[in-house]
Amino acid sequence: GFIETPFYQVENGRVLQDRPPVYMTADEEDDLRVAPGDVPVDENGYIQGENVAVRYRQEFTTTTPDQVDFLSVSPVQIISVATSLIPFLEHDDANRALMGSNMQRQAVPLLRPERPLVGTGLEAQAARDSGMVILSRIDGEISYVDAQILRVKDAKGKEYEHELQKYQRSNQDTCLNQRPLVYEGDEVRAGQVIADGSATEGGELALGQNILVAYMPWEGYNYEDAILISERLVFDDVYTSIHIEKYEIEARQTKLGPEEITREIPNVGEDALRQLDETGIIRIGAWVEAGDILVGKVTPKGESDQPPEEKLLRAIFGEKARDVRDNSLRVPNGEKGRVVDVRLFTREQGDELPPGANMVVRVYVAQKRKIQVGDKMAGRHGNKGIISRILPVEDMPYLPDGTPLDIILNPLGVPSRMNVGQVFECLLGWAGQCLDVRFKLTPFDEMYGQEASRTTVHGKLDQARQTEGLEWVFNPEEPGKITVFDGRTGEPFDRPVTVGKAYMLKLVHLVDDKIHARSTGPYSLVTQQPLGGKAQQGGQRFGEMEVWALEAFGAAYTLQELLTVKSDDMQGRNEALNAIVKGKAIPHPGTPESFKVLMRELQSLGLDIAVHKVETAEDGSSRDLEVDLMADVDRRRTPSRPTYESLSREEFEEEV
Repeated sequence: GFIETPFYQVENGRVLQDRPPVYMTADEEDDLRVAPGDVPVDENGYIQGENVAVRYRQEFTTTTPDQVDFLSVSPVQIISVATSLIPFLEHDDANRALMGSNMQRQAVPLLRPERPLVGTGLEAQAARDSGMVILSRIDGEISYVDAQILRVKDAKGKEYEHELQKYQRSNQDTCLNQRPLVYEGDEVRAGQVIADGSATEGGELALGQNILVAYMPWEGYNYEDAILISERLVFDDVYTSIHIEKYEIEARQTKLGPEEITREIPNVGEDALRQLDETGIIRIGAWVEAGDILVGKVTPKGESDQPPEEKLLRAIFGEKARDVRDNSLRVPNGEKGRVVDVRLFTREQGDELPPGANMVVRVYVAQKRKIQVGDKMAGRHGNKGIISRILPVEDMPYLPDGTPLDIILNPLGVPSRMNVGQVFECLLGWAGQCLDVRFKLTPFDEMYGQEASRTTVHGKLDQARQTEGLEWVFNPEEPGKITVFDGRTGEPFDRPVTVGKAYMLKLVHLVDDKIHARSTGPYSLVTQQPLGGKAQQGGQRFGEMEVWALEAFGAAYTLQELLTVKSDDMQGRNEALNAIVKGKAIPHPGTPESFKVLMRELQSLGLDIAVHKVETAEDGSSRDLEVDLMADVDRRRTPSRPTYESLSREEFEEEV
């Protein structure tokens, strides 16, 4: 079906609010004149003003009140849930609001969620509808509460049990965890939030943290959207999150016999097996690092798999050594953590397994990730950036009362992006911090008067200044700016700086998941070029435009190396490796495989195309030679078709 949205009927300029709203789909409202929800209406329900802005056939136009067919129920209903969580949305450019909406979906649930100081009032509704919080089913009293279970008793003494989700893995490898919000003996109402999810606090959506922000350049470390943060965010676990990785291994049926999950692994010392139980599976609670065995597995080995020395030993001693090879599940490079769960699936238990598998073992490993250089952060207004440096607290600029800043953003990120909402949010958050209150502002607050946002923020900052000891938080001469001192010298900076409390999120694009290196690795079968991507242990792509860049600089040898021995010159790369190992000079590169593939492609299209080279003899004469693209270094040629020797009748009869 289609999504429907509610509208009030309008007859002769009067809004019929006493009637229930009409629900319509997008195509039904297309031919009607629909006024937005913030149109001024008098006490009798008549639309005020001579001209009204309306939406008609996907155009925004104006008309008289008597021409209006319907009125939106709320000004917020034209925007999505994620967009409706952006405060001061009307002050942001649409492109940045779109980025802000999308990046809220990429926020990582933090160890200690904190709801925003400046919100829109829809955070509680979004959290409630997300399904991640637990709501009481009845009116009653909390009879029992612990980390795992909540029980609610109704007036008749009947108990209703709610089970809490503890440290489950999400599809983004983040941690899903529920925490009780109530105490034993508390009275609750039906529909009340009684347990928080992993990204909610007090039943409200809490994706980030309120932190002290200043807009100022600092030694070039926030050039081009980079972000400078304080060590406090690392030490106090402000942006620490828990991530749970899933590792899986199958024991399959092979031609040579079944694979086996076991502790008896060939050529592995006792030290590597100390964390495994008697079945060869890692213990829950064990700390594992890269290369550690999670599940021991051996695969039967055929005659052909055996190295020559093993064959020799068997020939001499005649012993039938255990013909298996180590195929264990190990922790990948760069990963570490604590084993939180192990699950075993077998056909005997009635589990559905992939075809050919006898057993599947899943191991869940959790790790705490503190914020670090290279992680991506963002606000709710599309103001995103990468952390460039983590400064000691004592070097961070500080306020007149000695409080060091948490984050320094570049002021140049605001004017050209036209997302001024972040400045309003930051200043109102600062007023909220000083007055110890939280604000809820519905988007499009200009319907309450001209420049309503500026008036609200100015008024609240002025109110904060009246508090004893906080006279410095607002200076009417320099509204919204504070004198800030350099943490290294103690000198004040030469201009006042915009300082405030902003709500910043840590996004799922973490540097630990992105960092990658390769020396040699797998190659594509057709082009013989290295594969791409971290998962395939791939190389860095050097594309067409990058080639132009090196051509422009005349870096001929670097370019030749990148296009041959570092890529798809099969013979050249092996020779280069041998030369490096032996400490000899690297030989000249050969022909890239992709060039050969191109020539074959053109030949297959019926074009008579060939490569020629000119050879100069000792006497100075030159001759033209066709290059055999299928020949290898020793001039051996792979035959293009199989050759058959003819047999005489006598030879044939002898063989039979």
